[in-house]
Amino acid sequence: MSERRWQFYIDDMIDFAEKVLAYTAGFDQSRFVASGLTYDATVRNLELLGEAASHVPREVRASAPEIPWRQIIATRNRLIHAYLGIDNDILWNIIEEDIPALLPNLKQLKKRLD
Repeated sequence: MSERRWQFYIDDMIDFAEKVLAYTAGFDQSRFVASGLTYDATVRNLELLGEAASHVPREVRASAPEIPWRQIIATRNRLIHAYLGIDNDILWNIIEEDIPALLPNLKQLKKRLD
């Protein structure tokens, strides 16, 4: 079995971040929390975003300090392991503030690496 090239994980991260924004567009926090499918799909894409980040080599992560790699990976771990204890205020802040700030940085990194 061939090993997947790490550059594809940057593409995945962009895709997952874009899905988070698309799924939650037009929502406020209360509608999002009550949404069921949207909530679950968004949480899953945040988990996948962190998983993909963990596959980017450390030296690449070090070359892009504008991307909060540790926080992205830690968020994945928190969502996976504390699924009954997700703080919806923090989750909504990630959706509203962190993902929109992250996406252009990921796209810039991809451009720089291409």
